[in-house]
Amino acid sequence: MSDTAKKRIEELTERINRHDYEYHVLDNPTISDIEYDRLVQELVELERKYPEHAREDSPTRRIGGEVLEGFAKIEHTVPMLSLANAFDADELRAFDQRLKKLADDFSYVVEPKIDGLAASLLYEEGEFVRAATRGNGTVGEDVTHNVRTIKSVPLKLREPVTIEVRGEIFMPKAAFLSLNETRKRQDKELFKNPRNAAAGSIRQLDSRIAAQRSLDMFVYGLAERDEEAQIPQSEVLKRLQELGFKVNDRIMRARDIDEAIRLCEKFESLRTDLPYDIDGVVVKVDERPLYKTIGYTAKSPRWAIAYKFQAEETMTRIENIRLQVGRTGQVTPVAHLAPVEIAGSTVARATLHNEEYIKGKDIRIGDFVTIRKAGDIIPEVVAVIEEKRSGDEVRFRMQSTCPECATPLQKSDTEAETFCPNPECPSKRVQGFIHFASRDAMDIEGLGVRIIEHFHNEGFIRSIPDIYRLHRHKEELVGLARFGKKSVEKLLANIEASKERSLEKLLFGLGIRHVGKKTAESLAKRFPSIEQLRGADYDDILAVTDVGEKIAASIKAYFEDENNLKMLEELGSLGVNMHHKDDSGTGGHLEGLTFVLTGSLSAMSRQEAQKRIKARGGDVTSSVSKNTDYVCVGENPGSKLEKARSLGVTIIDEKRLLDLLGDTEE
Repeated sequence: MSDTAKKRIEELTERINRHDYEYHVLDNPTISDIEYDRLVQELVELERKYPEHAREDSPTRRIGGEVLEGFAKIEHTVPMLSLANAFDADELRAFDQRLKKLADDFSYVVEPKIDGLAASLLYEEGEFVRAATRGNGTVGEDVTHNVRTIKSVPLKLREPVTIEVRGEIFMPKAAFLSLNETRKRQDKELFKNPRNAAAGSIRQLDSRIAAQRSLDMFVYGLAERDEEAQIPQSEVLKRLQELGFKVNDRIMRARDIDEAIRLCEKFESLRTDLPYDIDGVVVKVDERPLYKTIGYTAKSPRWAIAYKFQAEETMTRIENIRLQVGRTGQVTPVAHLAPVEIAGSTVARATLHNEEYIKGKDIRIGDFVTIRKAGDIIPEVVAVIEEKRSGDEVRFRMQSTCPECATPLQKSDTEAETFCPNPECPSKRVQGFIHFASRDAMDIEGLGVRIIEHFHNEGFIRSIPDIYRLHRHKEELVGLARFGKKSVEKLLANIEASKERSLEKLLFGLGIRHVGKKTAESLAKRFPSIEQLRGADYDDILAVTDVGEKIAASIKAYFEDENNLKMLEELGSLGVNMHHKDDSGTGGHLEGLTFVLTGSLSAMSRQEAQKRIKARGGDVTSSVSKNTDYVCVGENPGSKLEKARSLGVTIIDEKRLLDLLGDTEE
C-alpha cells in the first residue's frame, strides 16, 4: 500500500503544481475549482498518512503553518540597488544621452513598475530554498516561509538549475478589496493600499496568515554580477518563463528612447485599468553585457531608470492649520484637511513647511486646495483654488510661543524655519527619542513611535539614557496595555543589543543639527571615538568629507553644551559603545582618504573599485570637492575630471588606483 500511496502522491503533486501554474501564471485554468479542491484534499490526506512520501515541492506546503520567533537576516550576494528616477520625457532623454557617452548600439526593455515589495529568491538544483526582502539593499530579511505560500512562485523549476532571481511581491487590487472587506467586518484596522497590505502580509511570523492573503509575484531579472551577464534582458525574461516563473506579459522592447517614452506614456494611461497597482515604468538597457561598461553611481545602476508617473491630484479643504514640533525643535505648520482618497490611501494632513511657504502660496484656513502625493508618498499642497473662496477664509499667523511648552519661539535671520529653543520641550524630546531608536540610528526593533509615546506618557522615558534603564521597570512594563512578558523581554534584548552599534549610528541618533546619516559615517571614520570628535577643533571637523561650515559649527556647539556632555557620559556608563567599528574588511591603510571615480574601468567595475577602497578604510563619494584626495579616471570620463582640474585635486589612472589598493587580488 505504501508504494501505491507514493505513486499517487507523486501523481497528485505533479498535477496540482501544473494546475497552479496554469491558473496563477498563465491565467488559463483547465479544471474547475471544485475539482481542484478535491485533488488537494486527497493529497493532504495521503501525506498525513504517509508523510515520508511528501515531496519538497508539494503544493500542500503553500497552506502555511510555520510560525517563526523573528526574521533572520540575509546578506545579498549581489546588492539589490535602488533606481534613479525620471519624472518627464526630457529626463528620460537626458538619461539616454548619458548612456550614449558610455556605450554604443543599445536598445531598451520597458517594464511596468509594480507597486509592491522587492524580493530575491534562491533555487539550488531547481529546488526553492530561500527568499529575502530587499531590506537596505545589502541585508534583507528571510521570508522563505511566507513566499512559499505564493502560488505563482514555483517550488520546483522545470530544470535542475541553481539560480537567484529578483522580483516584486504584490497584492492584486481585487484581493486587496476583499481583504479590507473582511477586516472591516472583523472591526480591524484597514490597510491603506495594496502595497502596504503586501508588505504587512509578507512580514507575518505565522505563514498561515500570509497564505490567506492571495499574494502574487512577478519576476523581472537575475541576481548576477555584471561579468556574468551573457544574454540580453529580453532573453533573460524568456528564460525565466521557460523555467516556470511568472513574468509580466506587458514588458516590451523599445528600439530607442523615443519608442520607450511612447510606451511609458501608454502605461500611464492604462494604470487604472490594470489588475495590480503600478507607480511607474522601469526603462532598462536590453544588452546586459554592457552593464559592466556602463557602471553605477553611488546608489543606483546607470543602465536603468524608473519613470515615475505624474502625481495624482485632487481637491480638498483646509479645515485648520496647526503647529508641530520636531526633534530639532523646528516648528512646522501642518494643514489639517477634509479627508480625501489619493493614490490609494486617505490623506488628512499635509506639511506646509514654514510661514514663508504659506505666505508665498497665500494659503488660508478654509481654502479649497489641490493636493498630491510627491513621489506618490508625501502629501503636499499644490495650489489654492481662489475662485472657490467665500470671503470667510482666515489668514494664518505664526504664534510667538511653542504650542507644546509655551517657550518663546526663535527664528534665524538666514533661515525660514522657526524653532523652539527649550531642550526640555516634551514634543521635541519625544521626537528625539523616536529618531534615536530608528533604523538608520540605533535600530532598536520594537521601540516604535507609539511605544515611545506611551512610555514617555507613563514616565519611563524622559531622556535618551532612560531607554537603557527600561530593564529596571520590567515588571511594570509587563503590566502595560498590549505588552506581555515575551514582548517586553524581546524589546529589552533589542535595546541591550543596540549598545554595540558603531559610533556613526550613535552620532546620527543623537540628532545633532545638520548631521545626517552620511555625514555621521564620515565623522566616525575621521574621529573613531566620541572623545576624539569632542576634542577636535573647528578646522579639523571642517576638513571632513561632507562637512561644511554650518555643520562644523553645529557639531562644535553640540559638544560645548554641558547637558549634552552629561548625557553622553550617562550613555557611556550604561554600556553604550562610543567607538567606530570598522566592519568593512581588512586593511585600513586608506583611512581618511576620499576618492571619486569617473569613467569606465577595465580591471574591475566601479562598484567593485568602490568596495575595495572601502575595504581598506577609504571613502568614495559621488562628487568632487576641495576635500577629495583622489579622482580616478577611466575611459570616457565625465565632468568630474574638469572639476578635479579646476580644484587642483590629484588625478590618477586605474593602474595608480591598483597600486594604492596594495594588490590586484581580492
